[in-house]
Amino acid sequence: MSALSTPAFLVDEGGLLVFFNEAAGTLLGKGFDEVGHVGPNEWGGLFGPYDGAGETIPYEELPVVRAVRAGRPAHAGFGVRAFDGRVHEVECSAFPILTAHGSQGAIAIFWPVEDDLPAEAATVEAAAAAANPNGAAA
Repeated sequence: MSALSTPAFLVDEGGLLVFFNEAAGTLLGKGFDEVGHVGPNEWGGLFGPYDGAGETIPYEELPVVRAVRAGRPAHAGFGVRAFDGRVHEVECSAFPILTAHGSQGAIAIFWPVEDDLPAEAATVEAAAAAANPNGAAA
């Protein structure tokens, strides 16, 4: 997970934030070593997340929580607040981590959908556009 250039969170079966990678730290403005483990009751105060009206999304409705509880992938778009106060619009896909012993938590991958995409994403988009100049589906 550390090698991913896409922001990612890892939570345990109780919703405790166990780890987030450097890309998530860049999006949020602080690294995991500065934030540490965050319990499910603390998420709202730190990161939001927020719906289109700016209201905090209930914990139970978050993709990562739905993935843990239902044992299947979940997806949603929402805003997350960085430590500088800026709210980033993201799409989030969460996948349960299942073992022979049951649920062990979930991983959530976040993709910023703002106009000011990270440099890596802009490079990938530019390469895709150059490879497919007519915009036709591959």
